[in-house]
Amino acid sequence: MERRQALTLPRRSLSLHTERLGPLPLINHFLDRLGLTPLLQRFVPTGDRRVRLPFAHGLGVLLRSVLVEREPIYRQQETVASFAPQAFGLSAKLGAHVGDDAIGRALDHLFDADRGTLLTEVVVTATQRFGLSFEELHNDSTSIRFCGQYHQARGRSIRGRRAPFITHGYSKDHRADLKQLLFILTTSRDGGVPIQFRCEAGNASDARTHEATWDALCRAVGRHDFLYVADSKLCNRDAMDHLARRGGRFVCVMPRSRLEDREFRAWLQTHEPSWELVRDRQYPRRRQGPRDRWWTWRAALPSCEGWPVVWVRSSLLALRQERTRREHLARATQELEALAARLARPRPQLRARTEIAERVQKILRKYHVRRYLTVQLTQADEHRFRQAAPGRPGPQTRYLRKTRRFWRLSTKLAEEAIAYDHKSDGMYPLLTNDAKLTNAQVLEAHKRQPTIEKRFEQTKSVLELAPVLLKNEGRVEALFFIYFLALLVQALIERELRAAMQRADIEKLPLYPEERACAHPTAEQVFRLFSQTARHVVRHRGRDLHTFHPELTPLQLEVLRLLRVPATAYRPRS
Repeated sequence: MERRQALTLPRRSLSLHTERLGPLPLINHFLDRLGLTPLLQRFVPTGDRRVRLPFAHGLGVLLRSVLVEREPIYRQQETVASFAPQAFGLSAKLGAHVGDDAIGRALDHLFDADRGTLLTEVVVTATQRFGLSFEELHNDSTSIRFCGQYHQARGRSIRGRRAPFITHGYSKDHRADLKQLLFILTTSRDGGVPIQFRCEAGNASDARTHEATWDALCRAVGRHDFLYVADSKLCNRDAMDHLARRGGRFVCVMPRSRLEDREFRAWLQTHEPSWELVRDRQYPRRRQGPRDRWWTWRAALPSCEGWPVVWVRSSLLALRQERTRREHLARATQELEALAARLARPRPQLRARTEIAERVQKILRKYHVRRYLTVQLTQADEHRFRQAAPGRPGPQTRYLRKTRRFWRLSTKLAEEAIAYDHKSDGMYPLLTNDAKLTNAQVLEAHKRQPTIEKRFEQTKSVLELAPVLLKNEGRVEALFFIYFLALLVQALIERELRAAMQRADIEKLPLYPEERACAHPTAEQVFRLFSQTARHVVRHRGRDLHTFHPELTPLQLEVLRLLRVPATAYRPRS
């Protein structure tokens, strides 16, 4: 029988060290499945022996930090020091060399690397190991704002590569005062997994980005017959012809400026399409609200290019557009009445007709009611009389007339225009070059487009990309690539967890605060669940005596089981 002898040591010679683990063991499991570290080592090699922290390890540190901490580069050393170095893929020796200079140099070498081929290999590996489907791809873009001048960031050449052009453009963050870059992302229908990323100049038009994006997608997925879904910016002759001539398939929204849109809305005033009900469900936000119904109708005439035009009608969208129009009319009328009251004052500040007319047009443009309100500006006279001399007035008293001229506003509601637009409330056209798709399939493909907006929201709110705290535009583009990898890891975790819940017939998990049920868990909630996990190490004069591994809760073990992450990631076998 084995005997164990108790070891008595002086209490002063013992020390307890706490090392955070957080969700990093779980994240490392997915990074290993992606084979990301070997790929970074191959595409961003460290050829200089004087480099203490290899570039691939520095990029791995930054990627893990973006996922769990979102600290700026100059605080990465503090971040790594609070975790177990092995959780960041580092040894204790390498962990001591983490710093902003080391990570900045790693970003420089990532900018110089063949990132296009690296991205393709990452996507190919994800496809093979996670079974991604590329039957339908969704593309969109957003603007990333910058605080600062960035005088040199004008598309200059850095070490033989063209750097991005950070400049003013149409801000989707409604910050026209800040410079920006265009962040272009493509996701798959299967879980909204990011599979392609590019950044363009801040003043680049979305209409000119689809050709290069589609070509890059063909190289990444190895095919060209996937369904490419985008917004109305795709609906331009050059981009659509580029896809169609090369065998591409697409679905996009037709903008209001197209001739087909105006013709249909005019035809609708005297005709009624034979709508087909394709979706009928309960109101998603209110149980007592109206039902969410969608109809489709394929126009008899094709588009100018000869492709099918599918008109869509939504009951909730019609109610929202009608309510919005009424609210805009009410607010515009209120501001016009306030302006008329100001003009009627004894000493109004606005007196010139041109200034008043410009103020009226500004109000009409602000609320988009130029079609519905007609404003007339007329000049009126107001007469005032007073005695020519002081004293009690009598029959012979003379009076002096003083005339004040002012501008008067009068509004008239264009009821015919309101009735004209009300007829087509809740309707918009979809354009596709695939005549084999049914109306319902075209609508469903379009309805999956908002998934990519959730990825943009994660990039800016959860991962906190903007504002970008870097000045070198080459490092900025490399940092964007790291954020693309972070989005990819998050999307894969969400996809695996939701698919496992469906297979196990689990409707909800108590991941929200106060253990409230969550039907569609996100990576952020999973990371929060493991955020407090840590291990404790008892040391005696620099030597590890015993390690207390974290005791996982039943919910944590259940999530690890669903994600097929072994529990030994947190509690390794002795």
